[in-house]
Amino acid sequence: MPGIGKIGIAMSTRIEKDSLGEVIVPANALWGSQAERSRQLFQISGLTEHPAMIDAYINLKKACTRANTDLGLLDKEIGDAIVAGADEVLGGQHRDQFPVDVFHMGAGTSFNMNCNEVLANLAEEKLGGLRGEYSRVKPNDHPNYGQSTNDTFPSAMRIMSRDLLEGLLTSVEGLAAALDAKGVEFDGVLKSGRTHLQDAVPIRLGQEFAAYGAAIRRSKTWLEAAAKELEILGIGGSAAGTGLNTHPKYRFMVVDNLCEQTGYNFKPADDMREAMQSQQCMAALSASVRMLCLELTRITNDLRLLSSGPLTGLAEITLPAVQPGSSIMPGKVNPSMAENMNLVLFQVMGQCHAIDNCVQAGQLELNVMMPSMAFSSQFMLQILTNTIDTYVANCVEGITANADRCKNYAETSPSLATALNAFVGYETASKVVKKALKEGKSIPDVVRELGLLDEETLQKALDPAGLTEPGIPGQ
Repeated sequence: MPGIGKIGIAMSTRIEKDSLGEVIVPANALWGSQAERSRQLFQISGLTEHPAMIDAYINLKKACTRANTDLGLLDKEIGDAIVAGADEVLGGQHRDQFPVDVFHMGAGTSFNMNCNEVLANLAEEKLGGLRGEYSRVKPNDHPNYGQSTNDTFPSAMRIMSRDLLEGLLTSVEGLAAALDAKGVEFDGVLKSGRTHLQDAVPIRLGQEFAAYGAAIRRSKTWLEAAAKELEILGIGGSAAGTGLNTHPKYRFMVVDNLCEQTGYNFKPADDMREAMQSQQCMAALSASVRMLCLELTRITNDLRLLSSGPLTGLAEITLPAVQPGSSIMPGKVNPSMAENMNLVLFQVMGQCHAIDNCVQAGQLELNVMMPSMAFSSQFMLQILTNTIDTYVANCVEGITANADRCKNYAETSPSLATALNAFVGYETASKVVKKALKEGKSIPDVVRELGLLDEETLQKALDPAGLTEPGIPGQ
């Protein structure tokens, strides 16, 4: 009866055997005994592997199977059936057949076996067998031929991370472009600079935004460097990085297959032992993401500060209103998208810290903390990418400048007097500042009142372009 193995005892279940004994498995499940043991043992988070991790692992299994079949190490009929099953999964089918919790046994054995069991059962059925029978296709012997969790899980984790990082790179470039555009739009808006949160010499609002864009692009270079690290795979190392039970050509063929299947420029590790012992590529990923988060936190905090108000804050810019800001204060509007960015960034930096702790926890030939690393990578890359996209669309692109307010701050700021140093000297400029502050007047008005400069010279001294570019005022 379809869906029931040879030893099936009920319509709804079947019994499978592994090295520890019998296991009752749901009759229609494509997973088998080891995934079922994990499903029952590790009821930890209620979270199962992300589709990107499923795709990465199944793509790897497909690449391995193709290599072993081409090398004559797997029966072609069996190999073709496994590849056909893998293509079904990669096409979006059977996604409910990976029930293992993301926080399961060390190194990721449960998920590796979950993938092996699903592919074995799909291949078994394609060859005329029954689900759970494993008469021709066995999970450990065929989808897992020449492999170990110890080289497949870290390789799949890197494949998944590289794929999700590509999406983040695209989003980061979109953010940088949006900030660049605001830099151009606001280029003519003169405002007071601020250092130590105190008035400083003038700057153009466009210059502030252009600098934000440059910072984000610089952060992107670190992400691109991490992407290169993730493309180095230790597949073929099998259990301890020595390549036991693998053909000498196997690992190179697997990597070639992966490049063809994914479009990424994967490379075999120079030293398979190092690729198994060390997960520093994941540390590189967390470091690059953390650096982006630090810059994004700083920039987002600036936007919240610059938009504070509308009457009692700086209010130099206005962020788009996306939802009511209060359940009790009528008409209140909050910087909701900027707040959302901050809270996501803090979560992402927490995941970076988790990855770092896992990376340093490797021992001898293996790092068993990879399931946690993989989850943190997937989660942080996904939520950061999504947040940046909605931040650009619903916040950055809609920012407007309050040019009159910016100009007023610039003209009333005592730091504007710095431009007078070249004309009247520091001491006289200081007197201008004191009088302006005491009497609540602008710097230009005090200069006129004291007759320090004629109007033409004053305008030349306080020219916005001259004040905000390298050079000596008036020369």
